[in-house]
Amino acid sequence: MTSAPKTFFALFSGINVGGNRIVKMVELRAFFEGFGFTGVGSYVQSGNVVFRSAKGETDTLAKTIEDAFEARWGFHSRIMVRDAAWLRGMVDANPYADLAEEPKKLHLFVLEREPTDEETKRLSDKCKGPEEFTVRGDAFYLKAPDGIGRSEFAGLIPRTLKVPCTSRNWRTVLALLEMMESAKG
Repeated sequence: MTSAPKTFFALFSGINVGGNRIVKMVELRAFFEGFGFTGVGSYVQSGNVVFRSAKGETDTLAKTIEDAFEARWGFHSRIMVRDAAWLRGMVDANPYADLAEEPKKLHLFVLEREPTDEETKRLSDKCKGPEEFTVRGDAFYLKAPDGIGRSEFAGLIPRTLKVPCTSRNWRTVLALLEMMESAKG
């Protein structure tokens, strides 16, 4: 018995940044279709892919895609895979709804795992500027009122938290959710 297809997204870390580690989205979509995934779509050039699959859980899908990606393109990219219900839950739980009109000042970090209290405290101790953050399970919301490009704190997050992650601005988060909800139908 085959299960009903679920909609997922995959976020790639560190591709097409600063002219390095270039991956064309048309090739990336074809790569996903090669797994037998359906409804494959991408959003902007930074490695955001929406797809449908009747088999696999997020961790298994991420590992399978990561390994095949590295074999195909010759470099490693950390890939976070989540389903549509997860993303809908994160959008609904947004603690910084006041930034809805300024989506580039709000970022969602998808974490490989939920950080420990100690890891979160270590990060909290470094948050001295105008930024605020909230951790909800395996997600991290960053409110950067001056923009992420001007945020010293944003640069400290990966090496201080020490939990593999990748982030997207709120505009991208909402675009991915719209793509996923459209793909369901």
